[in-house]
Amino acid sequence: MSAKRGGARPKKADDGRVLVSSNKKALHDYHIDHTWEAGIVLTGTEVKSVRTGRVSLLDGYCFIENGEIWLDAVHIPEYAQGTWTNHAPRRKRKLLLHKAEILKLTGKTREKGFTIVPLKMYFVGSHVKVEIALARGKKEWDKRQTLREQQDKREALRAMRQREMLS
Repeated sequence: MSAKRGGARPKKADDGRVLVSSNKKALHDYHIDHTWEAGIVLTGTEVKSVRTGRVSLLDGYCFIENGEIWLDAVHIPEYAQGTWTNHAPRRKRKLLLHKAEILKLTGKTREKGFTIVPLKMYFVGSHVKVEIALARGKKEWDKRQTLREQQDKREALRAMRQREMLS
């Protein structure tokens, strides 16, 4: 059998979610305060393209307009077998949250330094979900400190593994 084309295949997690894309850069650039799971309004060709796993959340952000929350600058490439019904790759997409959650996000984003960023996109059954987070931007020294902590943790694990192998 030949290998399939079209990008990385999504991986299934233990809780039944099929992870499509994650935004590791957001974890590096922001302090995450709270997360929400939101549904997303997609067209047919967008869902088919998401199934191939080639979604990029890197530049994505969320904004609130007229009491609705929107996801913008997320790249979902055009579906390869799509015809004239294909979608625009970087259009804004509506997110589905409860009114109370949107009002809470509206109040928090009015505070200085807070923004809403997408962290993950995944399937729950046949529905596409987006995990969004209320986040506060990190300063440059925060980013360096986080990297230093990760490196120290890695070195400690490596040293413990070495010690186990010697004994």
